Amino acid sequence: MAVDLACRAYGEGPTVVILHGLFGSARNWATVARALGERYHVLTVDLRNHGDSPWADEMGFEAMAEDLDAFLAARNIRAAAVIGHSMGGKTAMMAALTRPDRIAGLLVADIAPIPYRESLLDHVEAAADLQLAGTERRAELDEDLSGLIPEPGTRAFILQNVVQEAGRFRWRVNLQALRASANAITDFRAPHGARYDGPCLFIAGARSDYIMPRHHDAIATLFPAAKVVTVADAGHYVHADQPERFVETARAFLRSRVFVH
Repeated sequence: MAVDLACRAYGEGPTVVILHGLFGSARNWATVARALGERYHVLTVDLRNHGDSPWADEMGFEAMAEDLDAFLAARNIRAAAVIGHSMGGKTAMMAALTRPDRIAGLLVADIAPIPYRESLLDHVEAAADLQLAGTERRAELDEDLSGLIPEPGTRAFILQNVVQEAGRFRWRVNLQALRASANAITDFRAPHGARYDGPCLFIAGARSDYIMPRHHDAIATLFPAAKVVTVADAGHYVHADQPERFVETARAFLRSRVFVH
C-alpha cells in the first residue's frame, strides 16, 4: 500500500520531483531545488521511512515507485520530470519502467540499474547499534559513532537523521525497516520486457564507481535514449560536491530534452 509522502515545494512552472538517497531527506536538496525553482515547480520528497514521511515495513523499489505514482495522482500531476539520487535514482528508474506515462523525463544521479554491495547499509548497522537513550549531547553520539564510521562527513550525514524532542534523541529514519530490506535496497530487478523510451540522463561523479563504463550496456537496454555525463571532482554525492555544475547540467537537460515547448 502506498504511503503519503511528505514534500517541500519551490517555484512555479512544469513539475520536477526530486528523490533523495539512503539516509537522505528532502531538505538535503534545498540548494538544487531553489535554483531549479527559478523556472520549474520543484517538489523535493521524503521517501518512505525517511524524513517526515510515514514508516512502512516494505522498502522495495516497486513499493516506492507506487508511492511516487500516488504522490503525483494526489496532486493531479499528469506527468513530471523526476530527478533521483542513489536509492532515489533506483526508485525513479522503477517508476519510469512501470509507469512511463507518469515520467516526462528522468535524471539519475550516480546510480545504475544494477545490484550493488551498498556500503551505506553497513552504516545502517552502525546506526542501529548507537545508544540514544541517556545521551544528552549530539557530540556524544558523534564520538560513539566514530569508532565504526571514521569519516566525519559521513557521520554528520547520518546523524542529521537524529532529532531531539522533549530532551530525548530519536531517529527520523526507520532503521528496522532499512535493516530488514537491505537486500531489496541493494538489488534492482526491472520488470520483464520493460523499458523507458523517454528523455533520460545519467550523471556520474568522476570519483565514484557507481556508474562505470561496464554499466552502460545495462543503462542502454532499459533506457535507450539515455545519455551519460561525468562531473569532474565529484563523488557519489555529485549534487553536493559540485552543486553549480549539477544544476547547470540538470537545467540543460530539462530545457533541451524534457520541457522543450
